[in-house]
Amino acid sequence: MPSIETQPTVSEAVPAFEEGFGLASHDPRALSILAKTIYRELRQSGLAEHDVMAVAGDLLSLVAASVKARRTTRDAG
Repeated sequence: MPSIETQPTVSEAVPAFEEGFGLASHDPRALSILAKTIYRELRQSGLAEHDVMAVAGDLLSLVAASVKARRTTRDAG
């Protein structure tokens, strides 16, 4: 039976994630590596550049919604 080659996980590709997201957020290089890894994986999976842009836009929308919800909760309290 042929072996199946697996892709590295995010924690394998970006060692900073082994120590947690908090540490990665303090190291701009780790975030840059993560972004490049995600981009490369999406492109290798067959997504076109405009598809990657759509994913990025959706991620930004999710973050914006999270920030808005947090502000609304804080302002209501």
